[in-house]
Amino acid sequence: MTIRDIQNLRLRNLLLSNPRFNTPGETVHWLGAVQAQDHAGALFSIALRMQGGTQKSIEKAIAEKSIVRTWPMRGTLHFVAAEDAHWMLRLLTPRIISRSAGRYKQLELDDHVFAKSRDLIVSELLGGRQMTRAEVYALLENGGVSTGGQRGMHIINHLAQTRILCHGTHNEKQPTYTLLDEWVSSPRQLDETESIAEITLRYFTSHGPATLNDFVWWTGLKVSDAKLGLQLNAGKLHSMEVNGASYWYSQEQIEMGTAKATFLLPGFDEYMLGYTDRSIILEPAHWAKIIPGNNGMFMPTIVIDGKVEGTWKRTLKKDSVQLDMYPFKKIPLTKKRMLEGCAKEYGKYLAKNLSATNWLNF
Repeated sequence: MTIRDIQNLRLRNLLLSNPRFNTPGETVHWLGAVQAQDHAGALFSIALRMQGGTQKSIEKAIAEKSIVRTWPMRGTLHFVAAEDAHWMLRLLTPRIISRSAGRYKQLELDDHVFAKSRDLIVSELLGGRQMTRAEVYALLENGGVSTGGQRGMHIINHLAQTRILCHGTHNEKQPTYTLLDEWVSSPRQLDETESIAEITLRYFTSHGPATLNDFVWWTGLKVSDAKLGLQLNAGKLHSMEVNGASYWYSQEQIEMGTAKATFLLPGFDEYMLGYTDRSIILEPAHWAKIIPGNNGMFMPTIVIDGKVEGTWKRTLKKDSVQLDMYPFKKIPLTKKRMLEGCAKEYGKYLAKNLSATNWLNF
């Protein structure tokens, strides 16, 4: 097996070249989790991987509570299937909370403050209510809890990681918060061992071939737990050696080939963010173009034959969208035409006219 084979298999297993599901819920369940600190980009990530996905269909799935946005891993927002939210949070967030102890101390956040905040917010949200961040902050301030100096966001994060809050629907461009137990009333119940087995199988089936280090980074699990997950899935997951590294995958997902070779991906897409080692898809010389200023903000990418070959930007207008393409090098005409097709599909996804596709640099 070659690096190109790994690229092709990831494109298939991540549903980019093989979008097999019809609903956002099925799609997100397959992927395990979809990175979602960029809300608009996350909606597009999900839509790319399903049949006929549009921005409105993903927003409808959120409103219908089949997928939910919360902080299950690495202290980072992700979309997960609603039924998975409770067991994922229970498994993955204790280590995040533990590592935050120093920051909590700096901000003078302790169990008393978290409990008071919880009581204030829960009493206000009972009955299915949703509140914006500004409304939550105002509620806390009026209740005697300071939200300054990032305290407010840490309080919200902590309450989400302890399975009190989750995101609701967007209020125009503003996220809202609601009670997880009300939003997800019938969660799937797994014990710790079952959870480790489930998330291990889900990751390597949807993201494989991938290394143990990739999985540890993606989940935030201890290495010992990750190894246990592989043991629990003996017979379901297999490994192969490529360039001295072991890559794990599901034998059922080992079909080669890719039906589609060109993609326009959002900035925080799982094809880039689902792995700690991104050298398989991105030349080191171009890394600074993906994260300008190394500030943690990932640019949307142009992917050709499994490799990141450029970036792109959108300009939204009332009824139209313009895409500006920044390839790293001159792109063959056939691939360029394919990418222009992707641009038209993006316009359809937004239900907007594509006003222009501009090729810059070349």
